[in-house]
Amino acid sequence: MTDYAVAVDNLEKRFGSFVAVDRVSFRVARGEVFGFLGPNGAGKSTTIRMLCGILAPSGGSGTVAGFDIRRQPEMVKTRIGYMSQKFSLYQDLTVEENIDFYGGIYCIPAETLRRRKEWVIEMAGLAEHRRRPASILSGGWKQRLALGCAILHEPPIVFLDEPTSGVDPISRRRFWNLIYDLSGRGVTVFVTTHYMDEAEYCNRLGLIYRGQLIALGTPHELKTELAEEQVRADSILSPRPPAGEGPGVRADSMPTLEDVFVARIEAHDRAEQPQRETRQ
Repeated sequence: MTDYAVAVDNLEKRFGSFVAVDRVSFRVARGEVFGFLGPNGAGKSTTIRMLCGILAPSGGSGTVAGFDIRRQPEMVKTRIGYMSQKFSLYQDLTVEENIDFYGGIYCIPAETLRRRKEWVIEMAGLAEHRRRPASILSGGWKQRLALGCAILHEPPIVFLDEPTSGVDPISRRRFWNLIYDLSGRGVTVFVTTHYMDEAEYCNRLGLIYRGQLIALGTPHELKTELAEEQVRADSILSPRPPAGEGPGVRADSMPTLEDVFVARIEAHDRAEQPQRETRQ
């Protein structure tokens, strides 16, 4: 599994009788932008916290940057950057003080920290606000500053847990430009989101629902797979295609990722319904 930045097999997390993550398996290549989609409560954040060494798995196995998430969680933490939904900033500290604080946490040497601090301030567009408290910054500025703090130590893997929630569309687009820049420099980016337009920006996607991984592939693969299923279903109902049209997927009939999202959830619910009725 060490050939991948992230690799998990049958990963599971239980809280009492509740199964938050149910035997999830996937791989993330080095330098890939991997999107993890799902509705609220689906298990996205719980999965990320296990991968970051914050939560211990209840079952299964996994590695992050080659380290075992069950046996070497502290080593995992030294090789990743993590940005939570709350941006992980200290509101009463200034921009520079937040960066210095994270530099201390990551034990970054003074000379390296000076260089990295200037990079973060420039990247975030905060040169004129470096001595202002984080509390007065706009959502977009806080977002970029939090990302800068998360990657201050130049980790090879970055976990972003719904990082664009609550920011305006322009800030979201700028943030994704930063993600592309990181990926272009070989950094693996694992990002959770519930925005379908952002899902299109990812190299590959995993769709989690009720703790289970119900779809995995590139955006194009997922849409094409659903389109082909729809063509097969239509051919059963109408065996003869309209005059002038042959079988296959027409470009103008390609489903959206939102269509994929809804179809896979509905299919999962239909498959689970008999089991739920049996248990009742």
